[in-house]
Amino acid sequence: MSTPAVEFQSVAKRYGDLWALKGIDLAIPRGSFYGLLGHNGAGKSTLINAMAGLVIPTRGRICVMGHDVQRDYRASRRALGVVPQELIDEPFFSVRELLELQSGYFGLHGRRQRAWLDELLERLSLTDKADVKTNQLSGGMKRRLLIALALVHHPEVLVLDEPTAGVDVALRRSLWAFARELHAGGMTIILTTHYLEEAESLCDRIAIIHRGELVVEADKAELLARSPWKHVEIIGRGEPSGALAGQVCERLAEGWRFRLPREAGLGTLLDQARACGIEIEDLRVIEPDLEQVFLSLTEEGA
Repeated sequence: MSTPAVEFQSVAKRYGDLWALKGIDLAIPRGSFYGLLGHNGAGKSTLINAMAGLVIPTRGRICVMGHDVQRDYRASRRALGVVPQELIDEPFFSVRELLELQSGYFGLHGRRQRAWLDELLERLSLTDKADVKTNQLSGGMKRRLLIALALVHHPEVLVLDEPTAGVDVALRRSLWAFARELHAGGMTIILTTHYLEEAESLCDRIAIIHRGELVVEADKAELLARSPWKHVEIIGRGEPSGALAGQVCERLAEGWRFRLPREAGLGTLLDQARACGIEIEDLRVIEPDLEQVFLSLTEEGA
């Protein structure tokens, strides 16, 4: 169990004059629900594609469950399932036929495999679509099929690359419920998402990549503790002035949001508000969340 689920050793990738990855060193623990975060163009997709063998790094080494992605590619592919961002649009094969075809790539067939495919169809609410051509499916159904295709060979590591992009709330909840079950069964799950509240809710460990470099990698609680700020929302009537006006970071519909040092008390802020003649009707303290930490570390959106 000391061997990481996935290990990146000084992984770099260059496209012409652009270094998409600049020497990533990262070890993803077995059994973790791991968040891999970054802005568009940060290098996440390049890293995932290199892990899956779709991109050959300019330098460095990647291992999946101890198997080198290039030298021991059969074992590494068998250990890994990837749910890509792009939706499938296959006009010739039905849902079940695609699952059987994917099974064949791994040499899987017979009664036990058919039973596993039936279970995947049921768990992902695809049973009534089993004989439908995939280009006739809705976007949400196509997303479920991608997850089923990634799971046909019982991988030990599952990569979910923006799995809920463009899906409705009900499907998002069902997908996360299924992902939690897979994780509880011992599967290592790697998640990339722009919905940072999802990463904060699901992941126990998080890495942030920015411009091809690893900015931070830490336990979620440790990462959240890094933020030096908290926010206080004051709902009331009146207008901030003087020093208080300088602390306003956002105007709300019926009040203001102030940014304070995390260790600061509220006494001074409330005294300043009263001195400005503000009639306070409500007060809310907002502790740092993953979005605030993410933006502060990537120096964008501040």
